Amino acid sequence: MKHADDYGSEHGRSADPGADVVDLNKARSARAESADPTADRSGNRGAAESGGESADSRTLLVDGPDPTGPGFMARVMGAKRHPIVPAWLRSRAELATAARWAAGHYGHLAGYHAFRAPVYAGRLLMQSPRGTARFVGGTLRWVADREGAPVRLAAVRREDAAEYLKLSRQRDARVRLRTLVTVLALLVGMGTALALYVLAPGWLQGVSVAALLLALGAAGTAPDAPVATRAVDVPKVQKLTSDIVLRALGSLGIPAINQAMGKGRDGFTFTAPITRDGPGWRAEGDLPYGVTVTDVIDKRDKLASGLRRPLGTVWPEAVPEEHTGRLVLWVGDQDMAKAKQPAWPLLKGGSVDLFKPVAFGTDQRGRWVELTLMYIAAVIGAIPRMGKTFLLRLLLLIAALDPRAELHTYDLKGTGDLDPVGDRVSHRHRAGDEDEDIEYAIRDMRALRQELRRRAKMIRSLPRDICPESKVTSELASKPKLGLHPIVVGVDECQVWFEHPKYGAEFEEICTDLVKRGPATGIVLMLATQRPDAKALPTGISANASARFCLKVMGQLENDMVLGTSAYKRGVRATMFAWADKGVHYFVGEGSDARIVRAVFADAVAADRIALRARKLRDDAGTLSGHALGEDPEADESAGFDLLADILAVVPAAEPKVWSETLVERLAELRPEVYRGWAAEQLTAALKPYGIDTVQIGRRVDGKVVNRRGIDRAKVTTTVAERDGNQVAG
Repeated sequence: MKHADDYGSEHGRSADPGADVVDLNKARSARAESADPTADRSGNRGAAESGGESADSRTLLVDGPDPTGPGFMARVMGAKRHPIVPAWLRSRAELATAARWAAGHYGHLAGYHAFRAPVYAGRLLMQSPRGTARFVGGTLRWVADREGAPVRLAAVRREDAAEYLKLSRQRDARVRLRTLVTVLALLVGMGTALALYVLAPGWLQGVSVAALLLALGAAGTAPDAPVATRAVDVPKVQKLTSDIVLRALGSLGIPAINQAMGKGRDGFTFTAPITRDGPGWRAEGDLPYGVTVTDVIDKRDKLASGLRRPLGTVWPEAVPEEHTGRLVLWVGDQDMAKAKQPAWPLLKGGSVDLFKPVAFGTDQRGRWVELTLMYIAAVIGAIPRMGKTFLLRLLLLIAALDPRAELHTYDLKGTGDLDPVGDRVSHRHRAGDEDEDIEYAIRDMRALRQELRRRAKMIRSLPRDICPESKVTSELASKPKLGLHPIVVGVDECQVWFEHPKYGAEFEEICTDLVKRGPATGIVLMLATQRPDAKALPTGISANASARFCLKVMGQLENDMVLGTSAYKRGVRATMFAWADKGVHYFVGEGSDARIVRAVFADAVAADRIALRARKLRDDAGTLSGHALGEDPEADESAGFDLLADILAVVPAAEPKVWSETLVERLAELRPEVYRGWAAEQLTAALKPYGIDTVQIGRRVDGKVVNRRGIDRAKVTTTVAERDGNQVAG
């Protein structure tokens, strides 16, 4: 930076004779040090005090020196390598699927045309006279050099005698040569025909005549009437180009994109060529500064309109490992919900090991997506009629194909959608939300909670070499004596449980425990609801579910309740699904980012067939039990007993307040078959439906005041009196 004094000599002004000569390198170093906030300022203060340059006139450098950047080897070593072998060739399942498709496709073509071959031959024979006329006429025109006639006529019209004579001599030479060739070909053809007639066997003569007639028939085919019909109608899909992508993005009405295009720049910077990716096209690039992928996802319908493609074929996605402006646009050839899925491997045969991944759906590109049902708790959410129940039934069918698994199925909607699984293989099953159905379910869930505790003790007692990770493994599940077989619980319309006036709090408490501790002990809980809110999916459950399936929902709240907090902000938005996207959902699990999956569709007939096969596996393994055998569970010994009355029986009127720990001990002594094993937390949950909360109670123990949660007997007395019609409670 030059100051006024620097220009003195350049403009003829004399320099100050008393001025000092300044070392520019030292001056630059001083300015750089002044820009460093950590540098010592004592020198600057001294300069200021001595009349030097003031702090206000110094230039503060905010940009550091240009980085040198990595060297050539560092860039090479950090380069991203594309796989030599395509992904579909590395996957045995995808390769087998592609091979089956190719065999089926070309086998269909061969069979289709082979069946119609006689019809094709008849058409060609009918067209052979016309083909003969075309062949003879074309030969004569070629011999006469008719293609040169327009050029010669043009020379005549121009009255260019020299050019006409030149063209005429050229025509005469052509005609002589072509006539000679035609005569020789005619002689050879007639000789060949005569030789075939005299020397060839009858079958060869027939083949030769047929081939000649078919060739003449092909020559006589009209352009608008082909002989062979199409065996497969291949959809004509427009190739995705950069112009089409830019046009579509420009139609979204996003200001930053429109401003960039208005200034002559592209509103999208491609970072890779547009390529084929499975049954569709893939484009990747950076949006303008300040524009995120979620802005584009919100306008998916407009994007599809700009691309002139059906909504079900357009899938904008974020790139998790990149910045939020990196967009991947995949445009399929067919609507995802309507495209034909490959045959599900488990539809006609096979069994399952729940500790290993199993295919349950396909992504946009038609590739299988796998799920390991063990070690998870699952939440399924959607608005009605989007395939939520069918997805739950599919997962239960997969679980049923492991003969070790014990299924507990509850159809609280009561329509019987889970009956193919429940009636064939389930250990416990109920359809409906009547009082007896809820009583049946709460007894089963209480038993599962006790089973959870037993399993935890069993796992803790096993040696480390047998159970090194303190969780159930496939080997442990296969040992009947340990009783650690998989238990899979599927509940449709789970909000009925959690909103029940009497048992809602207990259902919530048990399910929360199963979600948190169940996966390690081999217990899998899968909950489905059409109203994913805080009441239908309590926070303790939704926050700890490791597998999430979200079909179409209507808002951000429902989206985040199923897919996790901030999923909507990250661009994982099930609100973008259309009404026609039945069974299409976001899947979060298996340690991967959210993926769009189309679940395998198994209707009632297919589900019944798979369930029968699962029952046969259980018959062979000897694991069929409970409801599937027609056995009813033992009556709950707690039925007919009144918790509030029991509390009043063990807490005398002279004791107005009692600790919860003391109360559960007294209840266990009163009715050990009912209350044995209860903890203070369980008692608190059991009292919530009655509107009775615990209070803080202080007691003096060994001279010290100890505060614990407990029960106020007066509240219990008031509740019993109101419930029993204001009768006096003792």
